[in-house]
Amino acid sequence: MDMQVAVKSNSRKRRKEDTGSNGTTDDDAIPVKILRPVSMTLSMPAPFANENGVTGDKPYERVTFEEAKSGTPLDRPVRVYADGIFDLFHSGHARALMQAKSLFPNTYLIVGVCNDDLTHQFKGFTVMNEAERYDAVRHCRYVDELVQNAPWSLSPEFLEMHRIDFVAHDDIPYSSAGSDDVYKHIKDAGMFAPTQRTEGISTSDIITRIVRDYDLYVRRNLQRGYTAKELNVSFINEKKYNLQERVDKVKQKVKDVEEKSKEFVQKVEEKSIDLIQKWEEKSREFIGNFLEMFGPEGALKHILKEGKGRVLQAITPKQSPSSSPTRERSPSPSFRWPFSKTSPPSSPKLDLDATGFDTSDDDTE
Repeated sequence: MDMQVAVKSNSRKRRKEDTGSNGTTDDDAIPVKILRPVSMTLSMPAPFANENGVTGDKPYERVTFEEAKSGTPLDRPVRVYADGIFDLFHSGHARALMQAKSLFPNTYLIVGVCNDDLTHQFKGFTVMNEAERYDAVRHCRYVDELVQNAPWSLSPEFLEMHRIDFVAHDDIPYSSAGSDDVYKHIKDAGMFAPTQRTEGISTSDIITRIVRDYDLYVRRNLQRGYTAKELNVSFINEKKYNLQERVDKVKQKVKDVEEKSKEFVQKVEEKSIDLIQKWEEKSREFIGNFLEMFGPEGALKHILKEGKGRVLQAITPKQSPSSSPTRERSPSPSFRWPFSKTSPPSSPKLDLDATGFDTSDDDTE
């Protein structure tokens, strides 16, 4: 609070110092959007209305829509009010508050949150209690002030007490508390500023998901250490959920084994296909080499032809030339059988001298 007051006073001092002779300032032409100090935004939640209080000595006068759009002085922000239950605070809530904060250049956003009694009476049971919902909204970056125990329908006294200029809400008629639209009198007074709903996200959608997947969430929380009593689960259902958890674990193990088996079989198939391809390549190479060696026109046939020619050439004697003198072959001695009566012809005696040379006379002298 001290920081906000200091910032506002410093801004007023700067405006007085920058005022020209004609009473205008440089900031009058450009709408200025006032925000909480950065240090407070980052380190502190939005204050409660009863803690913050409303300052000002002058009676409160609302600004018109045109004045709010054109930009108000720094010390007179447009006070926009947005209310709701804000159970299970989600992005849809945050977007609605962001739109409310961005309606005008200089906006001070006040958010009202209804308490548990009022909410349970007109809307239904909540997941979060009022303290949790207050704290969740206070920590939204777009909120400047939070009103606890906000009323279900806005009375003129409430608007006057909090000096509200405009009320932000989606334009869909909100029927509740016996009324077709609880914001009808706000719209008739020209104080209504419409925002857009975020489709696809709401507190009811989140609760529907939880109810739809109830068994899964119960089993998850039982596994995380919550007792059956805390979850309002009977003894039989607790045993059923534990059994289902064990069965799911077994199924998961079987599934993991199947996946690993499929991976193993796939790897074996890939390796077998690779081996078959290599074997086919090697077999084609072997057959090609075999045909190249032993085929009809293979190298072996040529080798055999060459070898045969060489063998025939080696075993066939060379013919004598026709011009060379012929030599008469001496008759071979006749063979005498051991029991034959005919005696072999006697060979002529040779006279040998002591030297062993033939000394007989030569017939041809």
